[in-house]
Order: sequence, then C-alpha cells, then structure tokens
Amino acid sequence: MSRLFATVVLIALVSCASAPSRAPSAEVSPAVGDRAAASAAKMVGKAYHFGGASASTGFDCSGLVQFGYRQAGVALPHNTEAQRRSSQPLRLSSLRRGDLVFFDQEGKKNSHVGIYLGDGRFVHAPSSGKYVRTDRLDSPYWKKHISEARRLSV
Repeated sequence: MSRLFATVVLIALVSCASAPSRAPSAEVSPAVGDRAAASAAKMVGKAYHFGGASASTGFDCSGLVQFGYRQAGVALPHNTEAQRRSSQPLRLSSLRRGDLVFFDQEGKKNSHVGIYLGDGRFVHAPSSGKYVRTDRLDSPYWKKHISEARRLSV
C-alpha cells in the first residue's frame, strides 16, 4: 500500500511541476496598433526619464511603448526584454503601424525599443538628456543598429 501511495504522490507531483499548456496568442489588431502608435506619437517632445512611463514624468523607451499600448487598452510590462518576449518576430518588410522595433545599443542586444509609425518612421524615447522623438529606420545610425521587428501578441 505504501509503494502504491508513493507512486500516486510522485505522479501528482510530476504533473504539478510540468509547465501549463498555453493557447497560442493572437496578434494585436491593426486598429489597436494604430491607436498605440498615435498615443505614443503624441508624446513627441516629452523628456526622457529613466523608469518613466507617463506624460507628467517623462519616458524611457519601454515606458513609452507601455504607455502607448496602455492608451490602446493593452497592458504591457515596463521592460524591453519582457516586451520582446510578448511579441512575435517578423520581417522588416512586413512592418505595420504599431509594431515594435528593437535595436542593439552600447553593445547590448535588443536594449532599445520603439513603435513603428509607418512610412519608415518610428517613435521612441532615446536616452538621458533627450526627448521623445521620431526617427527614420533607414537613417545611417538606426539602420546600423536595428536588431529585429516584432508584432505584439495578447
């Protein structure tokens, strides 16, 4: 009886320890991406502030992305890598308004993020002492540093 009990307990523990299955996530709709991009673009001129995620305090890069999507009704973490993990890779040629663009900066992979606006432009909060602004993906600096494009999943 005790060997049977031990086997049942072991099976139960192994079952609990396995990762829960997760249904495939759906892409954020183009309308949601458009609203997020529009909200973030309205913040152009706001100050960069490390850890910032609001118009009153300013923004860091992931805070601006979080803000734009929060305005569109989507909750995102305030962390570049976590935002990356919440999205699926896509070709640069497939970018649509609201997609995320990631950059390697200062030797760190995917250390900067912005929101694609369309027509080769993106909005982002660059770094200390600067302001939220738009830039072109094909400018020499950003073209050299872009690491990937991704679309959010919810």
